[in-house]
Amino acid sequence: MTEVQKLAKFVSSRKFSDLSEAAVRELKIRLLDSLGCAIGALNGEPVKMIKEQLEDFGGNPLTTLIGGQKNAPDRAAFYNSALVRYLDFNDSYLAKNETCHPSDNIGSVLAASEYADKDGKDFLTALAIAYQVQCRLSDVAPVRDKGYDHTVQGAYGAAAGAAYALGLDVTKTANAIAIAATAYNALRVTRTGNLSNWKGLAFPSTGWTSTHSAFLAMRGITGPEEVFEGNKGFKETISGDFEMDWEKEDLERVTKTIIKKFNAEIHSQATLEGLQDLIAKEDLFPSDIESIVLNTFDVAYNIIGGGEEGGKKNIWTKEEADHSLPYMMSAVLLDGNVLPAQYLEERILKDDIQELLQKVTVNEKKEYSDRFPFEMANDITIKMKDGREFKVEKTDYEGFSSRPASWDFIISKFRNLSNDFISEELQNEIIATVQNLENHSIKELMQLLEKAGKPEMAEA
Repeated sequence: MTEVQKLAKFVSSRKFSDLSEAAVRELKIRLLDSLGCAIGALNGEPVKMIKEQLEDFGGNPLTTLIGGQKNAPDRAAFYNSALVRYLDFNDSYLAKNETCHPSDNIGSVLAASEYADKDGKDFLTALAIAYQVQCRLSDVAPVRDKGYDHTVQGAYGAAAGAAYALGLDVTKTANAIAIAATAYNALRVTRTGNLSNWKGLAFPSTGWTSTHSAFLAMRGITGPEEVFEGNKGFKETISGDFEMDWEKEDLERVTKTIIKKFNAEIHSQATLEGLQDLIAKEDLFPSDIESIVLNTFDVAYNIIGGGEEGGKKNIWTKEEADHSLPYMMSAVLLDGNVLPAQYLEERILKDDIQELLQKVTVNEKKEYSDRFPFEMANDITIKMKDGREFKVEKTDYEGFSSRPASWDFIISKFRNLSNDFISEELQNEIIATVQNLENHSIKELMQLLEKAGKPEMAEA
């Protein structure tokens, strides 16, 4: 058997009973977290542009757009994934040399599950598969340092999850993964330099095309069977050699993923909570700050601190702001939090935050780098103009693997994100459906989500 066939055998043979109670709980928590992110993104400008295009192009109305009409499954996967991703508030997985957002797969798995009229058990199993495949490939085959985006491993996960939801056999599942994995190897430039709308749309595009690949395989289209090990395959051209024994894999990787407390890039979370801790204890007036020095781990420094992926002090757009430690730290100091409101254009361009972010210096500290990804270690020193200094050290935050998010945490986040778009009654229905998803069909869930954002479903 080729390596993709071994992966396909793993995917096709999974069942709901393979999931531990802990994994089922964490999958549901991440689903509700992602649905809150999706509903809260309904007014995002790029999201509106995508919806306009889908309405212009049309599509066979087989699956549901969150807050919208029905459309073709691959297009629903794209749109719903864009909603989950746009706010940059969904979950993350930290591998040593790769970071991904495995809930990005939810749009694909929802679309395939609704099309195939699957129940909650099948959906949760398919989603667990997508998490497992993407996260484990991130562990053993990181591509960031090779110049490729983390959506590369996502193509394997999204195709695998969609294939399972569609009920494909081993051969067709292998073809679905092979097509997606061969065709959709994205460049890391998506997240370097001056950031564009594509930062939030790169994985939705991968989810769209990977879902499309699963449907092509369902019809009988074949893909390169040696996508991993073959001549000019993934190992030779991108990842380098690695080994994965899929027969020994379980479906528990979701329990190692983490939830965002702040609407900010994942590697900033402990730093931002540290600033909140300082604000709660000390009299900190931002106008009196002379300098802010953050020592952090290498991944945070390189991606959002001004390291190898470019400077982070010329901030004019949402995409730039939510990938800038200086901006996000300044937002906490000025506003007390980092939520969608901190990424409105009028907030980004105000003099107070533009001036304060210039006072932030970010350094890499090797000791902290060595402790990542098991800790998000950092320390912050704030010097005031009158000579006082305030310091704080952090290793984690609420939502990290060492302090997992509770149902109360997630329900509160869901309500805060969706309050402007749905009534409390609809919120309660969605929460109850997700918490008891084994007893519901995905069509039932999508019928609720279709109502989001409609005037009659919002609070008066």
